[in-house]
Amino acid sequence: MKAILQRVTFAEVKVDGNTVGKIDNGFLILLGVAEGDTEKEADALSSKIATLRVFTDENDKMNLSLADIDGEVLVISNFTLYADCSHGRRPNFMKAAKPDIAEPLYEYFCKKMLDNGVRKAEKGIFGADMKVSLLNDGPVTIDIDTRDLKY
Repeated sequence: MKAILQRVTFAEVKVDGNTVGKIDNGFLILLGVAEGDTEKEADALSSKIATLRVFTDENDKMNLSLADIDGEVLVISNFTLYADCSHGRRPNFMKAAKPDIAEPLYEYFCKKMLDNGVRKAEKGIFGADMKVSLLNDGPVTIDIDTRDLKY
């Protein structure tokens, strides 16, 4: 499982011109689910993200977590995080989980963010053509892959 975190002061996702998710201070999370991922990966990743200290304190040091700032998350499913561009000019997505596996893990991950103390977890619509708007804060962008976590 992979996540791209963007620290934001605002993020919103629209489907067919309608807002389906919107947050203020927190993370916009692009979430990719790989073949073989399970709830174990979602548990580890959601816990890591909920406690990651990348929000600034009164001394302008990245020392605070989502809980410390009463932060929110907007989670967008994104199979393209598993693009393989090693051959030719058209990426393949064979490492991405199929929708029947990925969607329940995406939903589970969103629930786990709340279970880990995040105040608000908004979502896009799995598989939809989404338009995402955000105001980067920093900018701070972090890439986390569960294969690199020790859990």
